Amino acid sequence: MANTGLKLEPETEFIVKLHDINDNEPKFAKELYTASAPERSNIGTSVTQVTATDADDSMYGNSAKLRYSISQGHPYFSVDPSTGIIRTALGPGEMDREKREHYQVVIEAKDMAGQRGGLTGTTTVNITLTDVNDNPPRFSQSIYQFSVPESIKTGIPVGRIKAVDKDLGKNAEMYYSVVSGDGLDMFDVITDKDSQEGIITVLKPLDYEKTRSYTLEIQVQNTQTLDTRFLGYLPTKDMATVRIGIEDVDEPPLFEKASYVMEVKEDAAVGTAVGSVRAMDPDGYNSPVRYSIDRRTDLDRLFNVHSGNGSIFIIRPLDREEAAWHNISVIATEFNKPLQTSWVPVYVRLLDVNDNAPTFASFYETFVCEKTKPGQKIQTVSAVDADDPVGGHKFFFSLAMEWAYRGNFTVKDNGDNTAGVLTRRSSYSQLHKSIYLVPVVITDGDFPMQSSTGTLTVRVCTCDREGNMELCNAEAQTSSAGLSTGALVAILLCVIILLMIIVLFAALKRQKKKEPLIISKEDVRDNVVSYNDEGGGEEDTQAFDIGALRNPEAIEESQQRRDIIPSGTLNPPIRRTAILSRDNADVRDFINQRVQDNDSNPTAPPYDSLATYAYEGTGSVAESLSSLGSASSEGDQDYNYLSDWGPRFRKLADMYGAEDSDRES
Repeated sequence: MANTGLKLEPETEFIVKLHDINDNEPKFAKELYTASAPERSNIGTSVTQVTATDADDSMYGNSAKLRYSISQGHPYFSVDPSTGIIRTALGPGEMDREKREHYQVVIEAKDMAGQRGGLTGTTTVNITLTDVNDNPPRFSQSIYQFSVPESIKTGIPVGRIKAVDKDLGKNAEMYYSVVSGDGLDMFDVITDKDSQEGIITVLKPLDYEKTRSYTLEIQVQNTQTLDTRFLGYLPTKDMATVRIGIEDVDEPPLFEKASYVMEVKEDAAVGTAVGSVRAMDPDGYNSPVRYSIDRRTDLDRLFNVHSGNGSIFIIRPLDREEAAWHNISVIATEFNKPLQTSWVPVYVRLLDVNDNAPTFASFYETFVCEKTKPGQKIQTVSAVDADDPVGGHKFFFSLAMEWAYRGNFTVKDNGDNTAGVLTRRSSYSQLHKSIYLVPVVITDGDFPMQSSTGTLTVRVCTCDREGNMELCNAEAQTSSAGLSTGALVAILLCVIILLMIIVLFAALKRQKKKEPLIISKEDVRDNVVSYNDEGGGEEDTQAFDIGALRNPEAIEESQQRRDIIPSGTLNPPIRRTAILSRDNADVRDFINQRVQDNDSNPTAPPYDSLATYAYEGTGSVAESLSSLGSASSEGDQDYNYLSDWGPRFRKLADMYGAEDSDRES
């Protein structure tokens, strides 16, 4: 048959409806629930809710209709059959956490509306009773007894007491207090946050000779308020009696105060009393006490104490700026019992005296543009002061008097311990002056008034239109390092002058004239011979250093007298003057030194001048200097003694001695 693709008959739709049967048991959302409820809750207090589902058709029959019930947990809890809400079933007196804290409840869900033949499912609910403050603290005993030595320090624990609270957490936190007793002012009790114990401590020093025992009434209560349901019939506090016995000990001296605070001005003179301390023998024997300072606390030895009366005084100058407080310890020792000693801290405060001048807070350096405007601020300056005046610092700024009328800059005090430096001109020139050192006077407002002068370095620079620095010349940078233009010029001139002096004296030293020939004794005696250099021979030039006259920088050697007959050995120098070699020789100082040497020693003639004697002639050391006034003739003169004057007079001895020898022959 041929396939035509046509349907043989039309399609038919059938609807098949399945009727549900109860074949699925209920299932809870969780297999295990956890819940809590406050202890001592009223009956019917909601704890939690459980929910189960059934996969069967809820629209057909009762297959999906569930009912809840408790299979375990009676008689403490109940469950609503329809909603699954679990509630408390007993009264407050039964649901006590201190008796039982944890409960396990099993809930059952059953379909078919709970009828026989229905399927079931179960879940477990763990319920914990939470704590409420229903138990006040209670002491385990009514009387506590302790004993302590009288030497116990304040703040040291005496003993511990503890109350019991069955509650938990904050509901079990307690607070202890001393409410009565003769030891109310001598002892205190504090609470240990970790152990909730009451710690009894000493408030004041104990004295066995005065009181040998104390009684305290200590109260304990919760820090949290007791649950209002129990305020009417439960006590909220508990009391205990504490008895403390005092034990006698041999005590060291006892100071009147636990510490001393003293004040003294920092400029107080040495020997000024700062204050005094006092200690006594607490055992009642009135043993004398000796005082001293623990030098480990006064390493600079600024203070001392009178060993008898405890007066503390200054032994070295003080300075508050070095240390505003001095903490020293004074030792008290019994004369009869040297081992019984005690210490007391003494805090000495130095009162400020205005003895320091204010200074700039830092080094200030700024620049000013060549083209600027009058009144433009170029720098803000501030000051610091080592002093500490009452009410704080108050500084005043002003321009130094010598700069007030120059018209370059001005200083404006801002009134807040700062000042602004302003320009007073419309233009500045690097070529005219590239750096300014502006002196600013800083004055404090305390008494006596102190002031100082700080220097602001201002460099003149080329700037753009916005006032930003572009170029500052090298001279300004050099000046800022400490060398000004004038200093550089002075150094250059000194170097040039030094070189000229050296060249001049070198030329003079090399230039010499030939010594003229002496033909006869008349030429020597009747004519004045001029030499450029003193001495004519090698022996004369070796006798002394002629260079000392030519070089002002040379160290001056010994000056020998020329007006007496020389001996075989050189005389000791009359004066030695050490002239330090300098880089810059000063001819004026050199000449003044020579004048001073001649003025101080009139008997020593200068190197280059004619010696003037008080008298001459027969009987003097030089005898007659004039041939006209001589009583003897030339022929009567014996010149052989010239040979005894040494090598420097050998030429004269040869001339005159040779003539005498010829005459004798």
